Amino acid sequence: MTATVDDVFAALASPVRRELLRLLLDGERTVNDLAAHFDMARPSVSEHLRVLRETGLVAETRHGRERRYRLEPGPLMGLADWLHPYERFWRRKLADLRTVLDEEDGS
Repeated sequence: MTATVDDVFAALASPVRRELLRLLLDGERTVNDLAAHFDMARPSVSEHLRVLRETGLVAETRHGRERRYRLEPGPLMGLADWLHPYERFWRRKLADLRTVLDEEDGS
C-alpha cells in the first residue's frame, strides 16, 4: 500500500510521531531507545511506530528479538511536492511585503 498525502498528514498529526521521526534523523534506533524518550508505556510507543511504519515513514528491521527503526524519507518527499505551490505563494507574498516596506523606507 502506498501512503497518500492525507495518510502522511494524519500520521504527522501526532506530536509523539513527529518526535519519533525527529529522533530517527540521527539514524537507526531500537524501540527501547525510542521509548526511553517518552513518558508512556513501550506498547504505546510501538503503536505510534506501527502507524509510521504503515505510512511508510519508518522501516523496521529485526535483529533477534530486537526491533530497529529507521526514517524513510519517501513519503515526506511526497508531502514536500504537495506543499511546493504554497511555498511559492508565500515567497511571492513576502517579496511583495519587502517591496512595500522598502518603498516606505525610501519615502
